[in-house]
Amino acid sequence: MVRTLGVAVVGFGWMGRVHTQAYARVPHHFPGLSLRPELVAVADEVPGRAEEAAAQYGFAAAHRDWREVAADSRVQAVSIAAPNFLHREIGLAMAEAGKHIWIEKPVGLTAGDARAVSDAVTKAGVQGTVGFNYRNAPAVAAARELIASGEIGTVTHVRIRLFSDYAAHPEGALTWRYERERGGSGVLGDLASHGVDLARFLLGEIEALTADTAIFLPRRARPTGATAGHTRATGGELGPVENEDYVNCLLRFASGARGVLEACRVSVGEQNNYGFEVHGTKGAVFWDFRRMGELGVSRGTSYQDQPVSTVYVGPGDGEYAAFQPGSANSMGYDDLKVIEAHHFLRSIAENTPYGATLADAVHSAAALDAMSRSAERGTWVPLA
Repeated sequence: MVRTLGVAVVGFGWMGRVHTQAYARVPHHFPGLSLRPELVAVADEVPGRAEEAAAQYGFAAAHRDWREVAADSRVQAVSIAAPNFLHREIGLAMAEAGKHIWIEKPVGLTAGDARAVSDAVTKAGVQGTVGFNYRNAPAVAAARELIASGEIGTVTHVRIRLFSDYAAHPEGALTWRYERERGGSGVLGDLASHGVDLARFLLGEIEALTADTAIFLPRRARPTGATAGHTRATGGELGPVENEDYVNCLLRFASGARGVLEACRVSVGEQNNYGFEVHGTKGAVFWDFRRMGELGVSRGTSYQDQPVSTVYVGPGDGEYAAFQPGSANSMGYDDLKVIEAHHFLRSIAENTPYGATLADAVHSAAALDAMSRSAERGTWVPLA
């Protein structure tokens, strides 16, 4: 029996749109799901943005204040795609109102924020899904199985990279993203949080780390009006960039493996260059987000001069079959969010967590806090 679930979206920038489109698409890709999302409400503080969203996507109600969503009894589940500094306040309010939450990473500005939201979700008995979307790529799921099967032997080391140029332009506006109080730890929360989740998803728990960080563009112009995404600004008053453009981190895993995690938001010439290289005693596996349906795999018994083969993922890998009928048909970023929406709705339907959870967000946030401490102290920091 299929039942309707009233959903709302708080924050209607790019990510709010992606969540909304995922709700619309999920019944088509996962017809066996026992819940059907109904777009009840949307909230955004920018004048006219919520009304535009309601007109375009069919939300029943549009609000400037997210608190009206929390008070709406028709809303049973909420996507939280507002700026990072609002995640804790909104997450706590929605959980306390008995609403399931699908919240974008990094779930606040600190591990304390993530833990508070996680505790509130547990106390309320609701489900919480977190936007670590790269783990949803079928190739990443295939890599995880390959690693777990022992096909590349015992994992010795991994390199995870997240390079982008979205903040590389010197005229990029000094939005909340670059403020410590509202944007938190900069590229750590924005990109390295994904890297930590991929590291844990593939290789297990991180035991200790040491990190170095840098700000390469120290001043930006303040915007003169409302912003969305990565807006440019010229002629405005210059202000300081308070959080990190770059982080480089060495990792020690509980398994004994070693790792390097590097993330940068000002890498000229790099557009979404995200991926990993996992090496083992008998082989290796490689993934590049920009070639999302491919894996580079080296396995066998040659060890030296052992070749790397390109493997195209197919219907047996992750949730690929919900989108394409045969190997090497392309999937896109938004498809990963449809998978995430499916995990969220399935978690609610079955009262069992699926996909990335708030516990994963707490682990990621704890690692980010440790990176910040390590960069300040110049020492290794253990993760309890």
